[in-house]
Amino acid sequence: MSNREGEGCPKKICDAAQANLSLPVIAAFKVFQQELDTKHDKYEHLVKISRDITIESKRSIFLLHRVTSLPDAEDALNEADVKLDGVRQKIGQIAEELRGEDIYQFHRAFTPGIQEYVEAVSFLHYIRHRSLISLEEINAKLVFMRTEKVDVKGSAEAQPHAAQVLTFQVMPSDYLLGVADLTGELMRMCISSVGNGDIDTPFQLSQFLRQIHDGFSYIGNTGPYEVSKKLYTLRQSLGKVEDACYALRVRGSEIPKHMLADVFSSRTTLIDPDEGLV
Repeated sequence: MSNREGEGCPKKICDAAQANLSLPVIAAFKVFQQELDTKHDKYEHLVKISRDITIESKRSIFLLHRVTSLPDAEDALNEADVKLDGVRQKIGQIAEELRGEDIYQFHRAFTPGIQEYVEAVSFLHYIRHRSLISLEEINAKLVFMRTEKVDVKGSAEAQPHAAQVLTFQVMPSDYLLGVADLTGELMRMCISSVGNGDIDTPFQLSQFLRQIHDGFSYIGNTGPYEVSKKLYTLRQSLGKVEDACYALRVRGSEIPKHMLADVFSSRTTLIDPDEGLV
């Protein structure tokens, strides 16, 4: 008798499990599981694209730093343009992933790459035009054309669909943080320019950095919380550039041009030993 009961227990358990799977609540949670898995997969894909954007943007910045030591800077600028075009294509992939999605749910996944792109684009724009690129100018280049093929009934081949326009809008917070990172690159450009005997660029950079600092000071605590951290680094970069300008004005005639970069590098290291020049 006990054996028969023991044999019947697994069957009852299976029947109960099948009954539970057919409940509306279980079915609803299955749908939720699929939605969360899809969201997590998309989030991870956006993180990978953002890393690629960061890497390519940094390479463009490293290339732009060579401009101060090249006799023909236009070739380096054109090469940087080509690299940034490739970066924009990757941003187009982000736009495709975000089609029909809430951008704020995935913003943290791609914001590091976008900030690095803003830094690279603004650095290139400053070298060419000696001015700060606007958010509207950045967004104007982030328009992409995509064509899709659809199967038409009665046709053996897929025919191209009408071209679709995809746009990606850089958020103001990403723009501000990218511009804040730009100040560090301008500080490095100042030191390298002095080493090459260019004594005019540091004074231009000093004036430009003061204007950026004044703009960030107006924002204060009303902007993103990361701005306060960036503002501290911005002030350090501005202080180093002003120190270089002071040394040029006061001791420029005493120091040989080929030794200026070493002198300023040592002075900035004494000011901030935790942040070296790269």
